[in-house]
Amino acid sequence: MFEEKYDFYSPSNIKLTEIDKNLQESLSVMNKLDDMTKQHCLNVSNLSTRICQYMRENNQFTIHCMIAGYVHDVGKMYIPKEILTKPGKLTDEEFEIMKTHTTLGYEYCMNDPNLRPYHDGPWYHHEALNGTGYPRGLRGKNNIPYSAQIIRVADEYDALVTKRHYTTHVNISETLKVLIKDAQPSKPLVALDVLKQNERLGKINPKPLKALFKAVINDIKYEISCVMNYTQYLETQIKRLENIKSYEQKRDASNRPEKKDYYFAGMKMLLQNGETLQNYGTILEEYKKALIVRNKRIDDLYNEIKIVKRLRV
Repeated sequence: MFEEKYDFYSPSNIKLTEIDKNLQESLSVMNKLDDMTKQHCLNVSNLSTRICQYMRENNQFTIHCMIAGYVHDVGKMYIPKEILTKPGKLTDEEFEIMKTHTTLGYEYCMNDPNLRPYHDGPWYHHEALNGTGYPRGLRGKNNIPYSAQIIRVADEYDALVTKRHYTTHVNISETLKVLIKDAQPSKPLVALDVLKQNERLGKINPKPLKALFKAVINDIKYEISCVMNYTQYLETQIKRLENIKSYEQKRDASNRPEKKDYYFAGMKMLLQNGETLQNYGTILEEYKKALIVRNKRIDDLYNEIKIVKRLRV
């Protein structure tokens, strides 16, 4: 049976397999990470690449962001598993340990000549433009590498997607709204701090966030195309099974034995693996229900594109 296949992120045009062999060998360290963290790193690399492409950055810078985004969490191989995979909220002490993955990743990259140029990914991806990030609490666009500002957007988006267990882009605009909030300037908390607060930027750079919006819209379109492929399959199967049902009705209505045999043979010829004359009707109804669900998802996804296009950073 044909199965609906869909990857949440549309693939990027640049592949890790296209880079220098020595660098590929150094990047094999990522295999030491748990599967979830490694997949997250691949996702961030993909998104960072695509953000650069939508902003029309040059190819050299784009490849740099792709690799720096891939290794941004390499330091997590040193974080105790019980902290890294803890399902609930981390304690203050555990969070302090978790935060060290930035400096640990930086040190690892600096000790490998092949990874040294990409240390900005691990070291800066949790820094915030308003100075609330870590490990050094840097503030401002000029103090945080532009590559890391891009990687932070990709990292935060994928972290939210993973946390919310998204399997479809329906309602993905709610996640983008969280990122928009992080891109807004901080609001003054105390009257005397107004001037100081007005100097601050939001946590993330709005420019790569806008580029992420374009990537998300294309991801939604990619999902729509995948769902449409499956609806075409469902429509084909429904038509085939309805032909069986039509043959059955004609067989039951016929008084001539040769006609009954003709329709019966036609019914058996149309059956596929796992189907019988006893269960095909149930399968037909399941396909019809599945088609209704998929068509609704397509409508919801088109509506999601409209919502995302209306969002403003």
